[in-house]
Amino acid sequence: MTLFQRLNDLLTRTSLPSPLLRQAQAAKARLLGCLPPVVRQALARRNPVLLINVDGERATLDLTTGFETEPVGEVDLRHSLSLPSEIAESDKGQNYSVELRLPQGAVLTRSVSFPIQVRANLGQVVRYELDRLTPFQPDDVVFDFAQQPAPKSANRFSLDLAVCRRDLVEQWIERMTALGAPLDRISWPDAWPGANLLPAERRPARRRFRPGLNAVLTLVAVLLGVAVLVTPLWQKEQLAGALDRELSEARRQAIAVDELRQELERARKGSTLVLEKKLEQPPILELLRELTDRLPEDTWIQNLEVDDDEVDLRGESGQATALIALLEQAPGIEGVSFKSPVTQIARTGKERFNISFRYVRQREE
Repeated sequence: MTLFQRLNDLLTRTSLPSPLLRQAQAAKARLLGCLPPVVRQALARRNPVLLINVDGERATLDLTTGFETEPVGEVDLRHSLSLPSEIAESDKGQNYSVELRLPQGAVLTRSVSFPIQVRANLGQVVRYELDRLTPFQPDDVVFDFAQQPAPKSANRFSLDLAVCRRDLVEQWIERMTALGAPLDRISWPDAWPGANLLPAERRPARRRFRPGLNAVLTLVAVLLGVAVLVTPLWQKEQLAGALDRELSEARRQAIAVDELRQELERARKGSTLVLEKKLEQPPILELLRELTDRLPEDTWIQNLEVDDDEVDLRGESGQATALIALLEQAPGIEGVSFKSPVTQIARTGKERFNISFRYVRQREE
């Protein structure tokens, strides 16, 4: 198996997180894009793929080498006893990977969302949720999924899920194994990079790879090239993370400052309201001075009640009826009237009164 074939197999079979796998695929594509076209074609020819395009119980076979695709025959699910001879002639003893491509209608794809906490056991969670996400039971289907990138602060993440009935692929898995071409991958049109519906336990074991010095040096060069391509992306991600943290801190400080400003504004309004209420109250000392100056000496105030600008007086006087005129002459006193009839006190000869009025005189600034 060639070095690039090993690299392809490593990228498609390794259990990497989907975003990292996609970055590796993209880095590999950029690395190959830096090579001259002749070199790219030569390397690609060393990684042939036998593509089995399924159509019911029949399939057409295409052998892809580099950028060229050559039809090499057909295979029948029920009657074929061997692969077409064109495959052996085209392959010329090279190892090739076998990919079964299902029709689009055979694969159910959808986007689903999960809480971020299940990411560590995502495979088990997806299998457990299959009967809820699809109309099938887990044992009746084969599936694959690809996790979508999500912000680090997100509470949920999305993934692309692909599901196919197991009975549609089991026959082809058994048939291709019997024909000496066990499947390496099951895909479908518009599948994401690295998608593979072939169950892990059905994937053939690879021969032990014993690299020589040149292969090791080549692999190191490839890894260094990948590192050169990936490092700027990693640096940008780190810079974006640092900027995001600084922005979050600035936002937190701005919120704290705004809350403090609102608290100060509420305190200012509260103190102003208390002061306004105090200023709105009638000046009691001035009211007492007016009553003291204007009421005659034979008048006694037994009860004085003030409610906002309403004043209620109860007491005794030698001539209670004269009090109305005296109080009406005072500035700020309005609406003077008896709240109840004047009564005569037999023991003292004085009159008991209950007078009410409005005191509207304001405190001087």
